[in-house]
Order: sequence, then structure tokens, then C-alpha cells
Amino acid sequence: MAKNKLVLVDGNSVAFRAFFAMYNVLDKFVNGEGLHTNAIYAFNNMLESILKSEQPTHMLVAFDAGKTTFRTEMFDDYKGTRSKTPSELMEQLPYINQLLAARGIKTYELANYEADDIIGTLSKQGGSDFETVIVTGDKDLTQLATDDVTVAVTIKGVSEIEKYTPDHVLEKLGVTPKQIIDIKGLMGDTADNYPGVEKVGEKTAIKLIDQYGSIENLYEHVDEMKASKLKEHLINDKDKASMSKKLATINTDAPIEISINDLDYHGDNHDELVKFYQEMNFKSFLSRMNVAAENGEEEKQQPVTKASFNVLNDKNISEVLADKTVDTVHIEVFGDNYHLDPVVAVGLGSENEFYVSDDVGLLANPDFKQWLENEDIKKNVFDIKKTIVALKKSGIDFTGGVYDTLLAAYLLDKSDNQTDFGIIANNCGLGYVPTEEDFYGKGAKKALPSEAKELQQFVANKLKAISELKKQFLDTLKDNSQDSLFDEIELPLAKVLASMEIEGITVDAPTLLKMKDELEVRLQEIEKEIYQEAGEEFNINSPKQLGVVLFDHMGLKPIKKTKTGYSTSVEVLEQLEHVSPVARDVLRYRQIAKIQSTYVTGLLKVIQPDNKVHTRYVQTLTQTGRLSSVDPNLQNIPVRIDEGKKIRKAFLPAHDDWQIFSSDYSQVELRVLAHISGDQNMQQAFKENYDIHAHTAMNIFGLDSVDDVTPDMRRKAKATNFGIVYGISDYGLAKNIGITRKEASEFISAYFEQYPDVKKYMNDMIDFAEQNGYVETLMHRRRYLPDIHAKNFNIRSFAQRTAMNTPIQGSAADIIKVAMINMQKVLKENGLKTKMLLQVHDELIFEAPNSEIEILEELVPKTMDSAIKLDVPLKVETSYGKSWYDAK
Repeated sequence: MAKNKLVLVDGNSVAFRAFFAMYNVLDKFVNGEGLHTNAIYAFNNMLESILKSEQPTHMLVAFDAGKTTFRTEMFDDYKGTRSKTPSELMEQLPYINQLLAARGIKTYELANYEADDIIGTLSKQGGSDFETVIVTGDKDLTQLATDDVTVAVTIKGVSEIEKYTPDHVLEKLGVTPKQIIDIKGLMGDTADNYPGVEKVGEKTAIKLIDQYGSIENLYEHVDEMKASKLKEHLINDKDKASMSKKLATINTDAPIEISINDLDYHGDNHDELVKFYQEMNFKSFLSRMNVAAENGEEEKQQPVTKASFNVLNDKNISEVLADKTVDTVHIEVFGDNYHLDPVVAVGLGSENEFYVSDDVGLLANPDFKQWLENEDIKKNVFDIKKTIVALKKSGIDFTGGVYDTLLAAYLLDKSDNQTDFGIIANNCGLGYVPTEEDFYGKGAKKALPSEAKELQQFVANKLKAISELKKQFLDTLKDNSQDSLFDEIELPLAKVLASMEIEGITVDAPTLLKMKDELEVRLQEIEKEIYQEAGEEFNINSPKQLGVVLFDHMGLKPIKKTKTGYSTSVEVLEQLEHVSPVARDVLRYRQIAKIQSTYVTGLLKVIQPDNKVHTRYVQTLTQTGRLSSVDPNLQNIPVRIDEGKKIRKAFLPAHDDWQIFSSDYSQVELRVLAHISGDQNMQQAFKENYDIHAHTAMNIFGLDSVDDVTPDMRRKAKATNFGIVYGISDYGLAKNIGITRKEASEFISAYFEQYPDVKKYMNDMIDFAEQNGYVETLMHRRRYLPDIHAKNFNIRSFAQRTAMNTPIQGSAADIIKVAMINMQKVLKENGLKTKMLLQVHDELIFEAPNSEIEILEELVPKTMDSAIKLDVPLKVETSYGKSWYDAK
């Protein structure tokens, strides 16, 4: 007999997460009474997901009763540094309780205790009689994980969760769930504001508890420890450690006045829920219930939001196209790779009238072809790049695209970084467009529907959603000052990328096959060296066998353990390579094996009949605006080791008397930083064309001249320069360049003394993000930061680092996008045969006839340098050769 399922939800933490998960649309989620509803909406999305996946028999949402608890009696400043809950969230909390009542879910709070204690007590009460799932945004509750209790922690808004079982806790932290409170006792908690032991962070705390088992046992043996600052801090702060452990411990015997038997769950109170959704104006939730938003009358047939449509055919297509109001077109591709996957349906529409057909032979209709190719007819689409490439396979040069729902949704942060129309539609309250996976299935079960009408309805719904969302999206873009970003960068860029993708780049298969054989020989050589150094043969690809050889047979000191044995991760091997030739050579073996399988063999598989690879650029993936390359990924070809660099020898121009021409922005992110921060010293360095890394090294190391800077000093300064851009800590910098944490801290301090306005810029960006919930680039690309107010220190710190570096990275990404648009334009204006083929981070790759190389050497830097006007000059370096390798 199956166990009962108990679901316990940490109401406060999930509501907080829900609020900031949809903070970017705060002003769009307001009901008729002016109540903000973003947290209620996101909270309900979480409930929908949990109810569907867990199917509880019993359920409770626990809330904090107030700020004063038994913990504040123990320690006055407990949670004393918490910022005030936003008023927009406070006003929604009572309605979250109403939502839960309408959903048939009980709630509970207990004076003098936190929601954690209620959850801990009930999960203990459930014991082995219940399968218990705890849903929370707070990792502190992972201490409650047992064989019968799983803790589901939200990791992205409220839509993604990570499930903590005792095994997962052990694998991730190297300790048991109960030992989490010992770790907290030693390290303290900045979010909850209790102290712990001075200078003891998470890694040290885990190491100590892994060694001693508990705080109590640690202090029984503290006198046996070698003299050190750590020992001194432990002894001095013993009382703090003991108190902090008590504060961190969830009370599993709280005096609650309810029992699990009171928490039986039987589903929604239908009428109450309908009424609540109507009050909140939650049209998408009402649609799922087949209820109209306005008056609450149940629909007897299909939801009213589905698009009505006519079937498009040879008889009516000319008449449809003659209608001047028809401005929306959709080309449905079955699959992700539109270069290879088939078009399965087409659709046309105006604001309320839609025509759809699964007969793709209509694309050969002369009237349709002419309409699609007519630049004067302005058209709305979803994913203009896909539309251009997919139609090109049918011999159609699509033009006239002026609006793209996908690109607009991406800029407005409504796409969850996905290209799936269903996700975007649902995020905007249009529940009538299913996701691709829901409609087609996935994996082996992925298939076209058996009924043509189902596919036609799917496409009609997409046409309707494009029309419905257009005004809302364009108005919001304008309100955000992002209309220029959309019209002048993202939309034109999509057309440039389509051209590049269609062109592709020639890849010489014989070169790759020769390299494959050479790498196989090299791997065999390294394999023999490893066996000789280890004194035995074993499976190098088996982490378990490698761990036994390194730590049992060779006697090396283990650095990290997993539930299956010793860890032999890259991080571990990098720490061992200086003391063990085996570790060094295994790292080398893995690098070459990855190059062999991922890049050499991988590229051979995707060369098309035209002897080219046609990568797809994902324009809507990254939150910084950087482009990504897939099928194949040509941006991540390794260049730090010779075997990786040589792969570029296979990338050739399409003609014998042509060259590969490369142009690369030099230190563009640092130049953007100099501009945004306004730091005079950094700006002067770029204006005077100094070597910025040598210039930084001279100041960090207190030298009189850049001539005194050694290559190693420059290397360390370079790591500091770029590390600062990414908000690096002293710990991270120390690890990167092989110095002590104290030295790294001094480096960073010296850096900020040299460039004081950089430090001010970073603080200003964090302040801006805290006040506005987002940061933006020079061209108004926004990145929303829902975790900027997170109580968890690590999560909040990551959001702060993101606030610092996104305007820099994002502006650099925008600059190269403008450069690509301008380059395509000047190539055409100058009547050149040169073709732009690839974008790899800050580099553009062209193929060009020998006769045009001299022209490009002047034209490309001039065009790229003028992409944007900064307070410092942009600098472009160019080169060329018979292959990409030779060009670099």
C-alpha cells in the first residue's frame, strides 16, 4: 500500500521568492482594485507545479507569526539586519492566504516560533508513515532531510527546484543533514545575523565537521589542534558557536495545536477559486479551468481564448493575401534545428482572422512567394531568424519583418531564456498556447498530431498570440527606453545572423580525420605514461578506479569525497598536479579526449553536403545579451592548448584564392568599464594607448616604471583586471593566480586605489539594483535581479556581482552586435564579395578574396571602432590567413 504524501510549504520564503521572481513585471500584474498580484500569481504557479508533481494526500503552508520568537529572546540581533519587506509584497500576503483557502490548503502560524519550526515538528510527526516533501526557498531547512523527508529548495524564482535527500546533502556538502546545524554554528549566518566563529567560512566549517563530526566533539579535541589562528578563534568564540548552533537548529517539538490528521487535502474549492481568480484578473488560470474571466460563467465547450481560423488553400490564398490587414505570418518547423528539420504548417492572420494550412506546398504558390518576399509589406512573426532560414530552404527570400515576438519577449525578460512560444505565452497570461513539449511530446514519443486540425489549431493560436502581445510588448519596450534596442539592434541583427547561418563556413573533413588519428596516438602515449607513473594499469575514464590509484595505492591525501568514493574532479586534480605526475597527465588526457570526442568527431558529424557547417546562433539565451552558438557550438573550441587550436586549421574559405580574415576587439570590456565608471586613470591609460595590464601591474606592485614589470606580474595584473569586471573576491583571485588570500586582498585594495571610480561604480550599481530590481547596459538592455534582496548571503552576493558586471558584459555584447550590423551594411554598400561568417565572443570571422584583403584591413577596424562613441577609443586587431588557425 502506497504511503500518504505530506507536503509542507514554507510560506514566507516561497512568497518572497515568488515576489522577486516576477519583480520585473510588478507594474503589469495589478488587478482592477490596484492590488499588485505578481507574488500571488507566481505563488500559485508553484502550487500548480507541486500539486501536479507530488499529488499530496495532506498539505500545509506554514507562516511566521511575527518578528519576535524564542530565538530573539536568545539573541537580540537575530535577523536584525533584514531589510524591510517591500510594501508591494506585504499587501499580497493576506491574499495568498485567501488563495490557499480557495485551493483547499490549510495554513498555520504559531506565536513565538517560525514557520521552520512548524514544518520541522510536522515532518517529524509524519515519521515513516508519511512520505514528506518540504518546499522552501531557504536551504537551512535541508537539515530536516531524512529517508522519509525530502527538502525541495527553489533555485530559480519558484519554477526550478533542487531536491535534497540525505544522500544529496552528503554528495553536495560532504556532511549529513543534522551536521548542517554544526556548520552553521561555526560559520554563522549573515542573513539571519548570528555570529559563529571569527574567520570561519563554509569550507573551513565543513572541513572541521567532516573531521570531528560535531561542534561538541570538536571542542572536546580543540586542545589537541596545532597552534594556529583558527585554533585561537575557535577557543575565543566557543560560546558564540554554541549559541549559533542553537539558533540554527529547527525545533522539531514545537507546541503546535494541529496534527497531520487535520491536514488532509481534497483539492480546490471550485467556486471560491473561480471567484478569487476573477478578482485577481488571472485570465490564464481561469482559462485552464475553462472559465471566462469577466463573469465567471463556465464554458460548455472549448475555452473562448482559442483562435477561430479558416483553412488556407490554393483557392483562397490569393484573396487572403489581397487583404491589406493581413500582417502576421508563422512558419511552423517540427524540431529545434530549422536548418535541417521540416516545415510542417504555415499560417497567416490579421488581428482577429487567421488562416492556417498543413499543406506546405502552398509555399510554392507564386502569390504567396511574392507576398513573403515583398519588403514593402510589413510582417509580424515569432522568431524572424528561424522564419528567414526555414523559408530559404524553399527558395524564398523573406523580407519585410518588422516585429518579432520572441525578440521582444527576450528584451522584456518574459521568455525564461527559451525560444518556446508556449512558455512566453503562459508567462504573459495567454494559457491557450501549449509548449512544444506538451504539444508534440518529447524524446522517442515526439510526433506530429494524428489529426491535421490539431496542428492547424496550434498554429492559429500562435498567430493569435503574436497579434495579442504585439501592442503590449511594443508599449513596454518604449516605456523602458528599449524600443531602439529592439528596432536598431536585435531585429536587424537577427537578419544578419540568418544570412551568416545560411552561408555557413567550410570545414575540411580530411584535416579533421588526420587530426583524429593524431589525437588517438597522443592519447595512447599519455595512457602509457600514466600507467608507468602509477605502476599499474586501470581504467583512466573511471573516477572510482582513478581515486583508488591516487589515494589508496599512491597514498596522496584525499581532498574531497563523494558518496561513491574519492572525488577526482578537475578541481581536485588541479590541486594535485604539482605533487603528482599522474594527476597532471590525467588532466591532459581528459582535455585531449574531450577535444577528440566533442570537437573533432563532433564536427565531422555535422558537416553538410555543401562541405560546410551551419551553426545556429541563439540570440535569446544569455541575460547579458551575448550570442550563443549551437549545432555545432563554434564559440567554445579550446584555444589554450595546441590540440584545440589546431582544430581551426580545418576551417577554410570557400574558394582557393580567398582568405579567412579575423577582426577582434581588444579589451573591449575594460574599455567599457573605463567609460561607464568615468575613472580618469583608467581612461588615460587607454587614451595614451598604454598596455593596461602592465600599467595596472606597475601600480599594484609599487614599481616606478612599466619597464620593471615582469611577465608574471603582468599575468597577475591581467587576472586582477578581468577579475574585477566579474566581481571577483580575494579568495577567487588568490585561487586564480596562485597567491595567498591576504596578497589577493592587497592586490584588490591596490587596484581600487589606482582606479577609485571603479569601486564607486560597483557600489552605485548595487544600490541601483536594490532600488530598481534591475541593471542595464549603455543601450538599455535590462537584466532583472530578483535575488538582490535574498536573505541567503551567497545568493545575494551573486546577484550583487551580477549587478556589477552585467552593464559591462552586456554593453560589450551590444557593441559587437552593432558592429556586425554595420559591417554587413558596408560590405553591401561597397559591393564587396567578402562574407561575414562567424561571431566568436569579441571576434568576427570573414572569408574574402585576396583582392579585397587590403580594403578590409582599413574598412573593418574603421567600421568596428565607430560602433559606439565611448570616452575611450575602441581598438580592433585584424589578421588573415589560409585557415582560421593561420588567421589567428
